[in-house]
Amino acid sequence: MIQLRGIAYHVRHWGNEDAPKIFMMHGWMDVSASFQFVVDQLQADWHVIAPDWRGFGLTEAPGTDTYWFPDYLGDLDALLTQYSPDEPVNLLGHSMGGNVVGLYAGARPERVRRLVDLEGFGLPATSPEQAPGRYRKWLEELRTPPVLKTYASLAEVAARLQKTNPRLSNEKAAFLSQHWARENAQGRWEILGDPAHKQTSPLLFHVEEMMACWANISAPVLWMEAEDTDIWSWMGPKEQARPEIDRRLTYFRQLEKHMIADAGHMLHHDQPALLAKIIEAFLLRP
Repeated sequence: MIQLRGIAYHVRHWGNEDAPKIFMMHGWMDVSASFQFVVDQLQADWHVIAPDWRGFGLTEAPGTDTYWFPDYLGDLDALLTQYSPDEPVNLLGHSMGGNVVGLYAGARPERVRRLVDLEGFGLPATSPEQAPGRYRKWLEELRTPPVLKTYASLAEVAARLQKTNPRLSNEKAAFLSQHWARENAQGRWEILGDPAHKQTSPLLFHVEEMMACWANISAPVLWMEAEDTDIWSWMGPKEQARPEIDRRLTYFRQLEKHMIADAGHMLHHDQPALLAKIIEAFLLRP
């Protein structure tokens, strides 16, 4: 546990403190232990550093009713200052974490040596006309704070994880469940995530701002995407979303792309050995 920007942050470490570092940033409603299966498959000597984002896992929730992307950037900047103040870093992010590291690498290009993005697609484009409705929805949600479902046992938590990802083995689901939930005073298992994460953001997503950040990245970028991703469920019909995603990827100056077969959005759970092999080849390349 360390203090970052006034919050008690839980940071998970694997490997040798003196080895080259990889920072791994998890996605929405996930935890740092999610990277265990990829870390298990790494062959070289690494020091892997992975925090639980604010309000997730064992990291303190700031007591807010809405989470803002700039806070994730601020937390990441503080984390890198803590563990690698002088050297550019190898930075990896999945999903929401991928979106954060992409923005950060554009805002502070000198701080990133290599960038690995696992399905950090961004969100659907918006238009100004959506603003009144978005603000109204946010205001209405503030009246009834969100809650997260609880479970009777860790086995139920594991089953919930497998419902979301049917590829998840019993062994992996059992491992993840103990890091994804904890028992409360009533004997129920509650998800280690602040319910406020479910709150609608009142701010519209501006894809042009994300593209400007991507275009400003100076580091080589490794992009990995799953063949069976469910990203289309929030990006729109595949026939419309695919061209838009491909358009966005053109903003990276130095891009290496891999499509991962037999994997869904949690591709680091589904194909950890393949991901570890591709990641190491990318990071170790001169």
